[in-house]
Amino acid sequence: MTKYTYTEKKDTRSGFGAGLLEVGRNNPDVVALCADLTGSLKMGDFRNEFPERFFQVGIAEANMMGLAAGMATGGKIPFTGTFANFSTGRVYDQIRQSIAYSEKNVKICASHAGITLGEDGATHQMLEDLGLMKMLPNMTVINPCDYNQTKAATIAIAKHHGPVYLRFGRPKVPIFTPEDQNFEIGKAVKFIEGSDVSIFATGHLLWHAIEAEALLASKGISAEVINIHTIKPLDEQAILDSVMKSKCAVAAEEHQINGGLGGSVSQLLSQQLPTPMEMVGVNDSFGESGKPAELMEKYGLGTNDIFEAVLKVIERK
Repeated sequence: MTKYTYTEKKDTRSGFGAGLLEVGRNNPDVVALCADLTGSLKMGDFRNEFPERFFQVGIAEANMMGLAAGMATGGKIPFTGTFANFSTGRVYDQIRQSIAYSEKNVKICASHAGITLGEDGATHQMLEDLGLMKMLPNMTVINPCDYNQTKAATIAIAKHHGPVYLRFGRPKVPIFTPEDQNFEIGKAVKFIEGSDVSIFATGHLLWHAIEAEALLASKGISAEVINIHTIKPLDEQAILDSVMKSKCAVAAEEHQINGGLGGSVSQLLSQQLPTPMEMVGVNDSFGESGKPAELMEKYGLGTNDIFEAVLKVIERK
């Protein structure tokens, strides 16, 4: 068992804000667009330091995507910012036609994803965004796990040429990854070595997977925990290498089971290494208004849910 600890909790959207400011300082071609949510997306520091490179488009998300595509055509590196619901579902046509199809260098940055948005309820709790974005050709899809990884991912995508969807959230979550980490797009990170089961986790669910590993270790079960921060391109080799050893897998995500990380992992395994697998995610349901922690428990996205999924899949080996 590898023991991870943390001393501070912080929202991942603040990691985006810090990363955006840094890339703005390092690259004069970086511009930022926001759909009337500057404070919620933590884009205020960029706006204050680079007012001539910040564009407040108002509640006009489709227009924002069109503007970003045009700016990218002119050589800029636009970062768009709004809630995940409005960054994907509301503007899917614009992203598909104006950004993904022509491989524009636009960074679609989406906060307040998943049910941990809490009290805003089902209409704002976007649980389908990873699926929508990963289906688009040319689109890179990233879902970091904490403040430090979100900041590192923001810096990394500025150097990556092509459209990117970057997902993060509102709640304060443990900071447990290194401040000076090297974020490599498309490269999974093994947090804990194990041999009995492979747990593939993304976003907020990674910390719960680490907690579940400790519970499993107390029962004599050796779990390997791997952070899949990049949903697309998927690190297929890391997944296959782990499952060849463990012979069973669990995927955990704050997203619909349909279309998310679990679907990508199961598709890979069914084609190349048929393996017993369980998925921890929202099961074909919309969310509801409530406290984030209570919603995570109700919808089966907690530490114990990962623990139980592991017990279930091991029985199927």
